[in-house]
Amino acid sequence: MRTHIRDTILKIAPSILSADFTKLGEQISLAEKGGADWIHIDVMDGKFVPNISMGQPIVKSVRKATKLPLDTHLMIVEPDRYLESFKDAGTDRLTVHVEACVHLHRTVEQIKKLGMKAGVALNPATPAEALEEILEYADLILVMTVNPGFGGQKFIKSMLPKITEISEMIEEAGSEALIEVDGGVDETNAQALAAAGANVFVAGNSIFSKKNIPSAVRELRKAVL
Repeated sequence: MRTHIRDTILKIAPSILSADFTKLGEQISLAEKGGADWIHIDVMDGKFVPNISMGQPIVKSVRKATKLPLDTHLMIVEPDRYLESFKDAGTDRLTVHVEACVHLHRTVEQIKKLGMKAGVALNPATPAEALEEILEYADLILVMTVNPGFGGQKFIKSMLPKITEISEMIEEAGSEALIEVDGGVDETNAQALAAAGANVFVAGNSIFSKKNIPSAVRELRKAVL
């Protein structure tokens, strides 16, 4: 098995969905102090998922608070309408859902044309095969390990074989796409996720619910290694 660039990459991406928004800038700084690599921003519209979270104004505010790459996850219908506005807000990586994009290839190409890295996400019930035609174009594959919509949910263990399957698909396609995992990620399952093929670990509740946020970031990284 040849070594991929992605095999050498490990990223911790704290999700501000679980942060205290009265102290958002401070908590982002604490995550950064702990060695966070990216800041993950979950955008929900109340239609694609049963919750409403945040939008471009929050992305703009976060952009002012940190120089870390902003990893924005669109859990919305008709994401194509908002690609440019999220770029303008300061997003570096923009992820859309397989289930939300009628013309996924076109959407991914437009994200990249705007100068962002393009991610493709899939829900727990969506099979890995749904990625076959887009793997060579995506920079990142986001595997939801809970049903999207709310923070603090329990990790779905059956997603581990799916991550391994996607990792094998990426290798067969000759792609360097990273595999990001999001949902119930903490120090108890991080090593298993890494062994399955994950490179990027989104964690919200397991970081921002802790009294010592820098330590929580470091503990998660330690658990992965």
